[in-house]
Amino acid sequence: MSPRDSDPTDADSVCRLCDLPTPAPPVTGPDVDGAFCCRGCLEVQRSLGDLEASEAEAVREAIGDDGAAASDSGTAPDDAPKTAESAFFAVDGMHCTTCEAFLEGRTEAEDGVHTVEASYATDTVRVQFDPDVVGEERLPEVLSGYGYTAGRREDGRPGGDTNEVVTFLVGGGLFGMMVMLWYALFLYPTYFGYEPLADFGGLDGLYVFGNIWLMTTFVLFYTGWPILRGAFVSLRAGVPNMDLLVALAACSAYAYSTIAMGLGQTDLYFDVTVAIVLVVTGGGYYESKVKQRAVGRLSELTERTVEDARLAESGETVPPDEVSPGDRLLVRPGERIPLDGEVREGTAAVDESLITGESTPLSKRPGDRVAGGTVVTDAPLVVTVDDTATSTLDRLVELLWEIQSSTPGIQRLADRLATVFVPLVIAVAAVVAGWTLVSGGGVTAAMLLGLTVLIVSCPCALGLATPLAIAAGIKTATDRGIIVTAEAVFEDAPDIETVVLDKTGTLTEGSMSVVSVHADAPETVCSRAAAVESFSEHPIAAAIVEYADGIDSADSGPKRAPGAPAADGGSMAIDPGSFDRTSRGVSAPIEGSETVVGHPDLLRDRGFEIDSDLDERIADARSDGDVPVAVGWGGRARGVIVVGDTPRAEWREAVETLSRERSVVVLTGDEGAAADRFRTVEGVSDVFAGVPPEAKAETIRRLRTRGPVAMVGDGSNDAPALAAADLGIALGSGTRLASDAADAVIVDDDLRSVAETFRIAERTNGRIKQNLGWAFMYNGLAIPMAALGLLNPLLAAVAMAASSTLVVVNSSRSLGPFEG
Repeated sequence: MSPRDSDPTDADSVCRLCDLPTPAPPVTGPDVDGAFCCRGCLEVQRSLGDLEASEAEAVREAIGDDGAAASDSGTAPDDAPKTAESAFFAVDGMHCTTCEAFLEGRTEAEDGVHTVEASYATDTVRVQFDPDVVGEERLPEVLSGYGYTAGRREDGRPGGDTNEVVTFLVGGGLFGMMVMLWYALFLYPTYFGYEPLADFGGLDGLYVFGNIWLMTTFVLFYTGWPILRGAFVSLRAGVPNMDLLVALAACSAYAYSTIAMGLGQTDLYFDVTVAIVLVVTGGGYYESKVKQRAVGRLSELTERTVEDARLAESGETVPPDEVSPGDRLLVRPGERIPLDGEVREGTAAVDESLITGESTPLSKRPGDRVAGGTVVTDAPLVVTVDDTATSTLDRLVELLWEIQSSTPGIQRLADRLATVFVPLVIAVAAVVAGWTLVSGGGVTAAMLLGLTVLIVSCPCALGLATPLAIAAGIKTATDRGIIVTAEAVFEDAPDIETVVLDKTGTLTEGSMSVVSVHADAPETVCSRAAAVESFSEHPIAAAIVEYADGIDSADSGPKRAPGAPAADGGSMAIDPGSFDRTSRGVSAPIEGSETVVGHPDLLRDRGFEIDSDLDERIADARSDGDVPVAVGWGGRARGVIVVGDTPRAEWREAVETLSRERSVVVLTGDEGAAADRFRTVEGVSDVFAGVPPEAKAETIRRLRTRGPVAMVGDGSNDAPALAAADLGIALGSGTRLASDAADAVIVDDDLRSVAETFRIAERTNGRIKQNLGWAFMYNGLAIPMAALGLLNPLLAAVAMAASSTLVVVNSSRSLGPFEG
């Protein structure tokens, strides 16, 4: 059980912002109420404050329901008992907010189910249930049905594109073309006064009509099944949607034509049914191809989770869930720490970048806390497991799933308008048919007039307006190196007011490298340092060795292994047995003299002299947020190698461009100079430093009370924040967990593409509005004409097709250029 799920008696035992345990004593401030786990959380609270009741309600409304905000912070709804468990499922078949409401209401009716949160944007459903009443293995069966297929999220999406392709291309395309062929050969000629090729009163006509009816039936009820299912769901949920109007038009044309065929008439409109189903299904197919998010995969959890824990006493390996609080675990260099705990024995550098985003590994010694999921780099550690026996990485993954499952998909403008448009059209069709019948027009004339209204108002253009424009936007973005994984980007991005930039790996390169070398003989200093550091697995050591190898390569020399000659020809042979490692550096004898590489204080403690010029270089490196590594031998420091996570070359240009129209905020787990360097940058309105991963999502939620927020990040620690933001943008070099949480991924890692993402989204959004405007203008003209009897069903179908064609042509136009 995580600290979030505990019931502490002391309010100061958990952080007010992120609910993590507070240290003893907790971090507090005279001007801020409450206790905090770190200075970063306190600063966020000081700057953004609590969510007021009205603000919290606005956030919940933006996320979708009253339980969403609670889910974002990892707490269960108030009405769920403490024994309730949560499970996440991937559900195939959701395609609108109506589906979400239907699934939630239907599943909550099951005994033992407390709350359900569905998100069609991520194909994810979170269920809180009583395991004593309903087992987790039964929940997929409860969620499935009515065209929905549920499965364990670990198994991936239960459906897939294969069935959809078969349904559309084989089922709809083949039989639809055969129907239209029969019409072209036999029925259309008669409509225009030509001699028929078959006697429609004889067996030939019965054969033709039978084939048309049979194939139309297949197209309607097989290919059109998702449309019919959506209409049924909208009726059950009490929310009219476009599927309902499409289904009414298609089924009305089918029913009328079936009855007319039975009565011996030849004016049949099966072609209208086929056209409606194929056009709308085609739009749905485009939409499904847009949805590339791999929700339901284990993602980073599969690759990064620790499957075994090694007990220190016996050396036995056991699954982490069999480890008890207080157990001692042995973690070797290169291995991940299985569970949160405290170092009992050993000293080693621990790479926490996956969890905290901090690029510099931290030295851990007995008494220091370590997080599950972090990597021991250069020496073994014995870790005592915390009382919670949980992993920080696992908590991050769980938090990501909670946020994704509680964040519903955007209700498109067309769907919102449908709640008014659909009842209006049905009312007009009913009134026109009723008036015709009352005024003596006859049953057939009344049915035909009502059918014409339904056909002409069939929202094929509306159904295509958004997905076709989105398809064009996605293609344009892909050509520019931006992969859009959620179509909501094109509706959300233009409204974004604040862009939050993660520091490590986003504004910076995300890996340690040599920034500069300060020495009278730089090559000799680097060669000696690399010879000593080549025995260490510390990331700073790796950066120095790589830099020295680059010098050797530039001098046309071979890359040096430990003990090989340096670039200047001196012997660097080292006896591995003489290598000495401490928490602050390493040393070894070279050419009869001890060479020390590490923290400047390590050299001072060993009596090495550091002159004022090098001291000044050390101070400058620290003020820039870099790590100064002193190198000395013969009792004197000979140089300083500055190592750091260097800012990306284009970061200033990217910030300047973004700040022209939006506020820019920097969010980082780093503290001190590494974060302070961004505070004075023009265009950066605020910097939140020292923020732990669990608090990043909460920080985003509080920023959202000021307006829509975009988050740009790359690491697993950014994933909950990416999911919590209105728009999440991940860099392609980041972790899969971050990519899964994001709405767009920048493949080439060029920060300037963030601003380009907004430009593409704005133009695509404008194209969507153009398409919708034309579609509604068409309906505004066509529906009155149909109601006045100026159109018949065939002309209505032609008008509908013309409207759809115009939308297609408009969507295919280029969105560029984007330079400047």
